[in-house]
Amino acid sequence: MAHFAELNSDNKVVGVFKVENVVITDENNQEQESLGIDFLKGLFGSDKIYKQTSYNNTIRKNYARLGDTYDSVRDAFISDKPYNSWVLNEETCRYESPVPHPDPEGLESGFIYNWNEETVAWVKEVYNEG
Repeated sequence: MAHFAELNSDNKVVGVFKVENVVITDENNQEQESLGIDFLKGLFGSDKIYKQTSYNNTIRKNYARLGDTYDSVRDAFISDKPYNSWVLNEETCRYESPVPHPDPEGLESGFIYNWNEETVAWVKEVYNEG
């Protein structure tokens, strides 16, 4: 299954559509983004803008989600900056905190960490499921 993001005139993602692989496969059994785009334009109108995306982040760095922006220079989908202090990682096109997460693997059972923009630090909190 292939996925395509619909973009508005500001390159914001306004929709994500699934397209069967058979639709985007050419006569040489190669996937072609243009076939998916043509298919979607045939369904929804030729004035629409589409870019292929993928769940495993192999196409355009990140899976496109509603509200993300397509950056044509980086050829990547980028989410909004979560905090002013965070910096865009040019390789992954994801924003990262200026201070590494203290428990990146989430192994410290019973605790979560939330970002505090005022102190520019991670704050440890007790996690209670109930």
